[in-house]
Amino acid sequence: MDLPKFSMGIGDRFAHQGKAQLAAFVKARGLGVEVAPVWNKSNREHLIVHSEAASVRVEADAAVKALGWKGAYFVDADHIGVTTVDNFIASSDFFTLDVADFIAKPAADADVRAFTSAYGKYAGSLKIPGVTGALDVSAARIEAIARKYLFAAQEAGRIYRHIESAKGNGKFVTEVSMDETDQPQTPVELFFILAALAEQKIPLQTIAPKFTGRFNKGVDYVGDVARFEMEFNDDLAVIAHAIKEFGLPANLKLSVHSGSDKFSIYGAIRKAVQTRGAGLHVKTAGTTWLEELIGLASAGGEGLQIAKDVYRQAMGRFDELCGPYATVIDINKSKLPTPESVEDWTGDQFAAALRHDQRNPRYNPNVRQLLHVGYKVAAQMGDRYTSALKKYEPTIAENVTRNIFDRHLKPMFIGA
Repeated sequence: MDLPKFSMGIGDRFAHQGKAQLAAFVKARGLGVEVAPVWNKSNREHLIVHSEAASVRVEADAAVKALGWKGAYFVDADHIGVTTVDNFIASSDFFTLDVADFIAKPAADADVRAFTSAYGKYAGSLKIPGVTGALDVSAARIEAIARKYLFAAQEAGRIYRHIESAKGNGKFVTEVSMDETDQPQTPVELFFILAALAEQKIPLQTIAPKFTGRFNKGVDYVGDVARFEMEFNDDLAVIAHAIKEFGLPANLKLSVHSGSDKFSIYGAIRKAVQTRGAGLHVKTAGTTWLEELIGLASAGGEGLQIAKDVYRQAMGRFDELCGPYATVIDINKSKLPTPESVEDWTGDQFAAALRHDQRNPRYNPNVRQLLHVGYKVAAQMGDRYTSALKKYEPTIAENVTRNIFDRHLKPMFIGA
């Protein structure tokens, strides 16, 4: 099972927006750009909204049937490990093996020595076509990389083989994720990480490293865009070289776990991918849930009241909701409006505060981040929330489709 050259992961917390999401990919296809949709949902998200992994497959298949989509599409078991993968095996055909928690855990000394010896031939000045300058590599550096990343690669191998034993060889797409960690991987580290994954005989189709800068949930990139562009280009070059050196799949591509809406780096990504003729996978996380809230608020009436109630409860449960996401949000509480003031907002005012339009003076990234992680509140509303999604579907769907096409697919894969 091969992942096409371009693909984009789309989350849908409440499994109501599959058709609206897919409509954006249909628009892109109409302009001659084929991007495969990858519906994703993590175990944590399933636990919070009390859904089952199979529900994502049901949603994706129904959307594809309804819109007559003839292209490839996938269902991603997002950020899974050995302890969480089994619930996803039957319904998923894309598996994001998250081994960030195993970085810096020690592999056996014998394994480290064997790896260092096997790849000692790269010691010296490693030159990779397309990488900025020569890479300083010594035997000690290779050993240090092995001590930091070898166990994580071995864990990826364990997860992969567990899935393969159930689904069979070649029946699914494998991604390895190392993005949810403190420090970005350097090009040298990525090169030897790919060597370690090749040793595990994982038919790796995408790899998600951590990049410089902050990738906070639902808001723009925070960091040096020029430095990101250099890193991204270097990583593309490393992947192209590693495919040849280690016999990795020819369609292996870079994955950006964006946390959504990293608008300021989309241009650099598109330029690099087009220049090198490279593939790309981007994961957009949970902005569809925010578009639901925007649609509810814009619809007025009970929809607007639900949006206000979600905000009120999210403010009252700030620490509970934000704690699990502390490393990927950056909220200035002093710039959050009081629930009482929000109660007086019109639907347009609520939508303007939440919609990611940085030109609008009413846009509030603090509100956006809080509500991004506040979907637990809506989940606990139960039928009140899901009934509103059905009642106001046309308004919500318009926002969902426009968001994915105009703010993500177009700037990253098509251009202005």
